[in-house]
Amino acid sequence: MSEHELSQAQLFDVFSNARRRRTVQYLKQQGRRCDLAPLVEQVAAWENDVDPSEVTRTQRRRVYISLYQTHLPMLEEHGIVDWNPDEHIIRLLPGDEVFDPYLDHRLESQRPWHRFYAVVTSLGVIAFALTVFSVGPLTVTAAPLVALVLCVLVLAVSVVQHLSRRPKLDPPLAL
Repeated sequence: MSEHELSQAQLFDVFSNARRRRTVQYLKQQGRRCDLAPLVEQVAAWENDVDPSEVTRTQRRRVYISLYQTHLPMLEEHGIVDWNPDEHIIRLLPGDEVFDPYLDHRLESQRPWHRFYAVVTSLGVIAFALTVFSVGPLTVTAAPLVALVLCVLVLAVSVVQHLSRRPKLDPPLAL
């Protein structure tokens, strides 16, 4: 970071743009330093949900122009990166742990959480239908138990998903 610390409002302003968040994330993945060309290619790939080798010239150009003219100068102005436009070298400056919570951690590991929620919802709909139509062992008297089990299951999936996005959380009752 620079000589002065950024306020939370400034951090929100800087990282309100996905390209700036992705730039910093990519720099962290690359050991805090990279050339502009691979950065442009990777950001374009993330934005278009394709492999970097499948990025088109138009997609690459769109990202290049905005990074070169807007996003890298702003990151440099706030003391987050050192950007040399002549050499096309970008370096992440020390102090990145301050803005780590503002980055897209889902870029590091894509987990298909929507599938978990779809499975839990499907199980809930099936259990509810079996209860309503009194099919098998599920009767109207078992409905509260079915509802309780589904609520606990949804809570468990939500907790696992939440903890997986925040791996550095300390347990609340740790001694």
